[in-house]
Amino acid sequence: MLSAGRDMAAPSAALRQRRAAPGGGGPEAPGGAAAGAAAAAGAAGGGAVLPVSPGTFWLTRIVLLRAVALLYLVAFLVAYHQNKQLIGEKGLLPCKLYLQSVKKYFKGKINLDALSYAPTIIWFLDWSDMDSILDNISLVGLATSAFVLVTGCANMVLMAVLWALYLSLVNVGQICLQTPSAAEGASLSTAVQLAWAQSQGSF
Repeated sequence: MLSAGRDMAAPSAALRQRRAAPGGGGPEAPGGAAAGAAAAAGAAGGGAVLPVSPGTFWLTRIVLLRAVALLYLVAFLVAYHQNKQLIGEKGLLPCKLYLQSVKKYFKGKINLDALSYAPTIIWFLDWSDMDSILDNISLVGLATSAFVLVTGCANMVLMAVLWALYLSLVNVGQICLQTPSAAEGASLSTAVQLAWAQSQGSF
């Protein structure tokens, strides 16, 4: 009878010892066994399990920035070679006369209305030598776009400078630097065909 009592008391003694042990004072959290197994597997593998790092899109950034820089480079190169003949002081549509007419329309003041009508940095420059102003704007744009194209380094300031420089040229270029509409393109194509026919002696 005494031996049977000792056998029944043995599990309760073992249970008390398990509760007194460090870390054994509560129910095991869900997933604790899985976490322990993962930690043991990492230790057995020779190191901790590293999380997967997200993508950085570095290739997309380099390709996109250099493509935009290439477009700016070509645009400023064309502007440098054609601005004086198109909108220079002795060009087809001088931008100096255009800005003077805009300024006269707004009562001779360079105010917010004039800036919003023709936003360009040429308003704040000296108009005595307009050809040099056009060349300098194109050269600064060429240098900046070439830097971005070669190095692939750009930030918001550089891209804003390129945008402002080219916007300054387009807004004083009038019809010379604007994209023609479908009707204008058709009339231009007709004029070219007529000129070609006349040169061939058809008329």
